[in-house]
Amino acid sequence: MSAWKLVYLLRGFLVAVPLVFATFWFRGQTENAYIWPVGLCVFFIGMAIRVWAQQHLRYRLKVHKDLTLAGPYQFVRNPVYVGTIIIFLGMTILFKLLWLVPITLVWSAAVYSFVVHYEEMHLLARYGEPYQKFMSDIPRWIPRSLHLKNLGLKNENFTASVIAELHCLLYLLPCILKQAMSIWFKH
Repeated sequence: MSAWKLVYLLRGFLVAVPLVFATFWFRGQTENAYIWPVGLCVFFIGMAIRVWAQQHLRYRLKVHKDLTLAGPYQFVRNPVYVGTIIIFLGMTILFKLLWLVPITLVWSAAVYSFVVHYEEMHLLARYGEPYQKFMSDIPRWIPRSLHLKNLGLKNENFTASVIAELHCLLYLLPCILKQAMSIWFKH
């Protein structure tokens, strides 16, 4: 098995390393009343991006998959991973470890860069020239522009996409438990 495939298969575990650390690290926490509102906003922005991407990708919706070029895929090639990285940044904020935010960003981007390399080889073999054009036209991570026409924010897959992405809410549990432990140990 190639190293690319191994990273792809273990991506969920590998990308979570900073969050596992943050779950159990209590030193250097920022005490600020705005931490939870800001962290939750960042978290739900990431979740909204994932729902938007899912409406067009339909990966978890059990429907026939074609090369996806609509919705967020007209801006970046990997909006699901972008959404996940933003979710993880929100979680890092919720863990009150603001110094860990850039580390989480760099770590997640590094892991997903390996994952995307593997996926792109697979998708290029599957879709050929249309995917090659997509790769040359659309940036991998950061949009070149955000034209606000034909965003496809809500389509016939919206409800199913929200349901398919509800599992992301479970990511909040360690943040809530750590917050509860912090409050409990202070008293």
